[in-house]
Amino acid sequence: MNSGPPPIRIAAALITDRKGCLLLVRKVGTRWFMQAGGKIEPGEDALSALQRELYEEINVTFDASDAHPLGRFEAPAANETGQMVQAELFHLRLTTACLPVSEIEEVIWVTPEAAEGLPLAPLTRDHLLPLVRAMKPIL
Repeated sequence: MNSGPPPIRIAAALITDRKGCLLLVRKVGTRWFMQAGGKIEPGEDALSALQRELYEEINVTFDASDAHPLGRFEAPAANETGQMVQAELFHLRLTTACLPVSEIEEVIWVTPEAAEGLPLAPLTRDHLLPLVRAMKPIL
């Protein structure tokens, strides 16, 4: 039986460009790079939350049909000690510019290999990068 707090429900995006690079963000005052996204509000579905969060964080809008579900993943939260996140992960390919907005301090495009050398959030390190490696031929 799990005696800890319930997981934080989030929607997040594995965002790639035409070259197969991926977009990672770093929140203000933190060291961990992660995929863009955020908490799902009560009554909100994961895709709507992702659309809201990507607009709030990196000034990106997208059509819901362009987001491809990759599954639900759980990992320790990067910035909330003792918490777990449960992420609904979607894949998006972007051709537009992304700008850090709100709580995002840094937005970077990196190859999957270069990402491995960065301080990564557990969800990104343990789930996103293995997905990228598995998807690489089709990215």
